[in-house]
Amino acid sequence: MHGELTVVDDLPGAFAATVISAYQHRSDELFTLALSGGGTAGPCYERLAADSDGAIDWLSVNVYWGDERCVPPDDEASNQRLGRQTLLEKVGAANAVYPMRCDEGPDAYALRVGEVGKFDVIHLGMGPDGHTASLFPGSEALDADPGQLVALNTDPSGRNPLPRMTLTLSAINRARLVVFTVAGAGKRDTLQAVIDGADLPAGRVDADRVLWLVDRDAAPARLPS
Repeated sequence: MHGELTVVDDLPGAFAATVISAYQHRSDELFTLALSGGGTAGPCYERLAADSDGAIDWLSVNVYWGDERCVPPDDEASNQRLGRQTLLEKVGAANAVYPMRCDEGPDAYALRVGEVGKFDVIHLGMGPDGHTASLFPGSEALDADPGQLVALNTDPSGRNPLPRMTLTLSAINRARLVVFTVAGAGKRDTLQAVIDGADLPAGRVDADRVLWLVDRDAAPARLPS
């Protein structure tokens, strides 16, 4: 495992505080934030929207996504929909919002990502199989060429049936800060495997700083030394 692991009682609160701190210590006037999907993301974004009032000027924030399911933007499975409903609609407006669109293909989004250089914060979750963003064990995008920043991808196991678009590890690892949020007893064994060095996608994330925020249900028995 790369990075720091912190067990927290209030996962959404810890996430919000981390993003706010990163914003307040940003190196440029504009702040770049990449959103996620999945079960922990919604509560985290709702808390960030509430706690950022007066702490973040959202008109100085550019918002991206780390991955997207290839569904219409108003579909319940859409990460764009989740981010808009739980965060963007609550804070009013951001400087710019760049949703992923599978019909545009990965090259168009890769151009946008390339212009960013280094994301200030990328938010990630982790699936029970160890996937993160839409980088699944054994999938082609997991081993994309280092120059490829965005890829279309599928889960070879079939457990996650929808086709996806995702940042590659090369793009993720260019971030100043990657924040994982992991919740629930169903993730505990997988998190332990990542800590113990299993070659799972989430364990390959190695940005400038990687912070794992973990609730007590997901906390492994053996913490990193």
